[in-house]
Amino acid sequence: MELWFTENHTPNVRFGMKVKQHLFTKKSDYQQIDVFDTFEFGKVLVIDGIVMITEKDEFVYHEMITHVPMSVVPDIKNVLVIGGGDGGTIRELTRYKGIENIDFVEIDKVVIEACREFIPQTSCAMDDKRVEIMICDGIEYVRNTDKIYDLIIIDSTDPIGPGEGLFSLDFYNNCKKRLSQKGIMVNQNESPYYDMNRREMVRATSKLKSIFNKVSVYQFHVPTYPSGHWMFGFASDVYDPVADIKEEQWNALGLYTKYYTTKLHKASFVLPAYVDELIRNA
Repeated sequence: MELWFTENHTPNVRFGMKVKQHLFTKKSDYQQIDVFDTFEFGKVLVIDGIVMITEKDEFVYHEMITHVPMSVVPDIKNVLVIGGGDGGTIRELTRYKGIENIDFVEIDKVVIEACREFIPQTSCAMDDKRVEIMICDGIEYVRNTDKIYDLIIIDSTDPIGPGEGLFSLDFYNNCKKRLSQKGIMVNQNESPYYDMNRREMVRATSKLKSIFNKVSVYQFHVPTYPSGHWMFGFASDVYDPVADIKEEQWNALGLYTKYYTTKLHKASFVLPAYVDELIRNA
């Protein structure tokens, strides 16, 4: 008997993968969390029936959410990561020796626990001495903290369930208050392809444009995400992510990457015509 996991990308589109073993399942206070071992994609983290990461392609997401802002300001010292309980973003950040502090805010400790046990590929750097793990609501954290950060990364799920508030105007405003004068914010910005994802991408970009002086959207490609074509947002009052990239300085760090390069960095901001139109009209 074959075991398959299937995710509904739309009411009319499904994505499936053949499963070796169902390693973990638990309903937390916030969401349903599962970990599968699959034939094609290795270990897979699924939340509320939606694929979050797979061992085979997670490097694309985590390299692009991290190295794009870090190549614009390679000497960033203080970072806040909201969400991303799998730890992949933390792993990439800890590769920068110049970073002094990483505050890691995750609402659901069960996600962290499951990834620590079953997906060490992404959770391997959570015990770095510069990382402080805080199990709390990121929305409340940025509303109440008085800390200031050079970089805020919003490594959120889709805008449903506990991830919904991480796409709100109030949340983005509070994030900006927590940034230094030359701070950068990067957010998970959905996809331009299917209707629901496209709507949320446009809404999020519109909100960021109302808050920051410089807002850009850049693309990356993850085979297991709906349509495979996904976006991050880059927001700052000071930095243009293409004009201000410190290409030579970043390359001199000698960091090995499987997806990100400084050439790809610049190319990722060159969007297909229909996406560019959506962003310009946001």
